[in-house]
Amino acid sequence: MRYFEAETLILADAETVWRIITDGAGFTAWDSGITAVDGVIRDGGRIRVRADATGRRVFPFSVQQDPDHHRMTWTARLPLGLFRGVRTFTLTDRAKGTHLKVKEEYFGPLAGLMFRGMPDLRPSFRQFAAGAKARAEAMG
Repeated sequence: MRYFEAETLILADAETVWRIITDGAGFTAWDSGITAVDGVIRDGGRIRVRADATGRRVFPFSVQQDPDHHRMTWTARLPLGLFRGVRTFTLTDRAKGTHLKVKEEYFGPLAGLMFRGMPDLRPSFRQFAAGAKARAEAMG
């Protein structure tokens, strides 16, 4: 297993959830586990992210978004294809809301080594999903 993931059913429409997960400046307001996002989360953008689980480390990501606002990826990489981490946010419409899935997968020759040196990010992924759910449902 070279990935972390969390998912939840949110009792809100996908557009509300999308606005929440693309507002990096607002992440700290809803206990996302992310302490700072520098840059704007938009298609083709570049952001720098700090999280509780990783302490003071800053991670640069490039952002790709589908135009239908149901899928977004944040990609971090090392040169020469040695390592790539891809965090995917997927929103699926359900009869009673929106299913949010957040999954980060690791690829490349150094993926195994890098993965073994990472803290367990499952709690922070669950915290992000729970925080997005609470925020979206509070917005009604």
